[in-house]
This record gives sequence, C-alpha cells and structure tokens, in this order.
Amino acid sequence: MRLRTKRLSPSWFLVILLFSLATPLLLPQTQSNANAWDWKTRDSWQRPQQVMDSLGLRSGSVAADLGCGNGYFTFHLADRVGTSGKVFAVDVQENLVEEIRRGAKEKRLPQIDAIVGATDDPHLPPGSLDAILIVNAYHEFSDYSAMMEHSYQALKPGGRLAVIDFLAEAGRPRAEYVAHHKISPELVRDELEHRHFRFVLREADIPIPGESKEFFFLLFDKPAQ
Repeated sequence: MRLRTKRLSPSWFLVILLFSLATPLLLPQTQSNANAWDWKTRDSWQRPQQVMDSLGLRSGSVAADLGCGNGYFTFHLADRVGTSGKVFAVDVQENLVEEIRRGAKEKRLPQIDAIVGATDDPHLPPGSLDAILIVNAYHEFSDYSAMMEHSYQALKPGGRLAVIDFLAEAGRPRAEYVAHHKISPELVRDELEHRHFRFVLREADIPIPGESKEFFFLLFDKPAQ
C-alpha cells in the first residue's frame, strides 16, 4: 500500500524559509553565552594557569576546589599537581560530586578525591592543604563564617586561598548579593579578614565574553606564624 504524502503549497515553503533564516538572529546572545562557558573556550578567558600560578601550585601540591560544580577547575588542578599531589573537589550537590568521581575514574586521575560537603563544613583534613580555590561559589555560602573557619583550619601555615566571583558594587545587604548571584570584593575581604585570613592582593578582573559582567579575583593566605 502506498502512503500518500501531503505536498506543501508555495506559501508554506516561503514561511519555512523565512523562519530558518531568522532563527540564528533570535538566539545570538544565548549561543554566545553558552560558548563562553564551554570548557575549552573558558581556558582562553578564565586564565586557569595564571590562577594556579597565583596559588603557588606545582607538582605534589595539595589543593581544594571548594564549590567545584562540574569540575572545570578540579581537572585543571589535577593536571597541575599530578599523581604525587591531591585535589579535593567539594560540593554540596551529590550529583555533581558523583559526576566528578566518574570523570576522575575515566581519566585515571587518582589524585582527585571528590567530597560531598556540608553548608557549614567542607570536610577537609586539617592542616593539610597548600591552597583552596573558590570560583563562583562564595556568594552562595549560607553559613560562610563556619565554612571559612573550617577552610582556614584546613590550610597549612602559609597556604593560600583564592576567591573568584561575580563582581557587584559595595554597600548592599548580603541577602541581596545572594539573590543576584554576585558579591562585592570589599565584603569578601572584610569577612575573610575577620576569619583570620590575610589579604595578599587583588588580581586583574576577568571579563566574561558575551556578558556584561566580570569576575573579581582576590588572593589571601594563612599567616605562617
């Protein structure tokens, strides 16, 4: 039995053609933003090697990616410290932690230890870390005081902490920063210095391609004495 196919009129062909031509014009910003967060593209603007240099990381170092998300920085850290080092990938979302565990197993990276943290405790071994990296996560910490106290205890004397987060103007309530998923570097510095961290420097801000916002980059350390 032959199936009869319905033939489209010339007017329908014109509608389809116009829609196909217009579609790329409807979503350029969305596509641009998606490309900006592609892992390979991020390497060109987020400067992971410079970030790790600022933290003083090398082969054999012990580091933590706190609020690791999908592990973009976790795997960069693992490459830098090598199998003689250790990278703790910490997040409160179990599905993300499990995803990193699978990725570490597939890539044969035994130096990655993925941990499900708590909102007030990253569960890091005390006095054992050379560096802690917090990217696009500090503004989300609901119990930031306890979280940073545990982070301070996890660092070795002289260990470094980097906070990279969406830039916001100073002087707003913290709840407002949380709601808008960004925070002021002045508030971060004030909170961390109250938790005994010593401010080292503010690196150059990091513009995000295709977006009208940027990251700030603050570096702290745990005093050696």
